[in-house]
Amino acid sequence: MLGETVICSSRATVMLYDDGNKRWLPAGTGPQAFSRVQIYHNPTANSFRVVGRKMQPDQQVVINCAIVRGVNWGPRPGRSYCWSQTQESQQAGGGLRGAHSPQS
Repeated sequence: MLGETVICSSRATVMLYDDGNKRWLPAGTGPQAFSRVQIYHNPTANSFRVVGRKMQPDQQVVINCAIVRGVNWGPRPGRSYCWSQTQESQQAGGGLRGAHSPQS
């Protein structure tokens, strides 16, 4: 998007939490693969978002999510990180496994 810049980048497996089954599942379709995960900043809107694309020829987008005030971000065991946010009665969350410590 116009006006956005990448402020950090990492290689990780993107996971999404399945609340119904209480477990983490790989994001996207097809075989599980590493993704290039990037944090974008839009200085005009002072907004941020996380975008992840599988590191395969089709570069499938596995996550494209705004990062809003109040997001909870933290380390998990085994080189994993997860986040959650609640917005207007909806809860969303995700995780990165095998990522190097993201800089924020």
